[in-house]
Amino acid sequence: MSQDERLNHIKTKADLSNEEIELLRNTGALKFNTINGMVENAIGIFPLPIGIATNFVINSKEYLIPMAIEEPSVIAAASNAAKIASKGGGFIAHADDSIMIGQVQLIPTVTTTASRSSSLMTTNTNHNSSNKSEIDNITNLIYNNRNKIISLANTKSNFAKCIDIKIKHVIDESINNLGQMIIVEILVDTKDAMGANVVNTMCEAIAPEIESLTSGKVILKILSNYATERLVRCKAIFPRDLIGGEDILKRILFAYAMAYTDVHRAVTHNKGIMNGMDSVATATGQDFRAIEAGCHAYACRDGHYRALTKWYQDSNGDLVGEIEVPMAVGTVGGITNSHPVVKTCLKLMNVSNAKELATIIAASGLAQNFSAIRALSDEGIQKGHMKLHSKNIAIIAGATEEKIELVSRKMVEEKNVSVSRAREILETLNKTSNHC
Repeated sequence: MSQDERLNHIKTKADLSNEEIELLRNTGALKFNTINGMVENAIGIFPLPIGIATNFVINSKEYLIPMAIEEPSVIAAASNAAKIASKGGGFIAHADDSIMIGQVQLIPTVTTTASRSSSLMTTNTNHNSSNKSEIDNITNLIYNNRNKIISLANTKSNFAKCIDIKIKHVIDESINNLGQMIIVEILVDTKDAMGANVVNTMCEAIAPEIESLTSGKVILKILSNYATERLVRCKAIFPRDLIGGEDILKRILFAYAMAYTDVHRAVTHNKGIMNGMDSVATATGQDFRAIEAGCHAYACRDGHYRALTKWYQDSNGDLVGEIEVPMAVGTVGGITNSHPVVKTCLKLMNVSNAKELATIIAASGLAQNFSAIRALSDEGIQKGHMKLHSKNIAIIAGATEEKIELVSRKMVEEKNVSVSRAREILETLNKTSNHC
């Protein structure tokens, strides 16, 4: 179907009005052919506000950082944190090389005293020793053919490079108890690409060779979004006097202690970090779901889900924040080449490569985390949040144009930000206007 045909179809099916259909028809900076090539059954776009976070100094370079997000207070909070951090020298960040992991799941055959089967392995606890011997043999076969496997993978890309392979043995822990598996992992330097497509292609390319070598059966051939070979680290100093003094600093440390220790707090603590990271990732066309998944897995790498950031007091008495997370991002490939707004956002930041983008996203997460725990440790999160949310509340209440600002300001002055109060203020303004 064409766009018009699709819209007419859903208009009939869902009883949508002409006005609602026109909202979906508008594709803004994107032509319909572009979005139709991005997703199936495309009908339009879902726009998000893009704002600019200011004051960021990362590795001595100043940045304006675009953030695509619908939540009030995130951009202002990150900008304020960056301003304070700049007084302590700004953010110092480093990103590893762009090494992604691809996984090939191999199911070995089972050798028993009664027969030899080439079917998928089934668990038999009476033959653990024979299974171990077979797995050891398979492992040796793969390692002995390591160079051949790497070379085969590298025939599938003119920019990415497979640099190594690793092998691990795992036992099914699911309810199905399917026994042992061998996971062949390829390590691929994807340069300035996120790398999902090229890693998947390489995994599929080497799978037949692995089956041929081992007489086993390959099931999955897929990259891992747990990019533990592609970490980014960021650190910043927040001068004690600029955050409210010793008392506030100590309260922040207690807030961090709770996030490190208690999983219910840790989840919300890390969600605040992702407010900053996801908004930059979205504006720059990154797979924010992959970033989220990797970060949350990294948060529980020691067996307990913990805070992704670390906070402590240095020898000068100032507050220090650190973050270390997996960060698979790209400045080439995907929609970074086709989405005009994404291309503009990357140009706005003057980003030269994927590693630089990773440091910016990490700094955004650390900044947002500081602002959140700083507010929580002092006046609470709602005071500043509701102040910035007041304009949205005014719009919900029906305010338009200049009345949005008037209603917002009045609610903030009264410290009563609510839809009901906004409607009352708007009603008073409308009566005054009518009398005039």
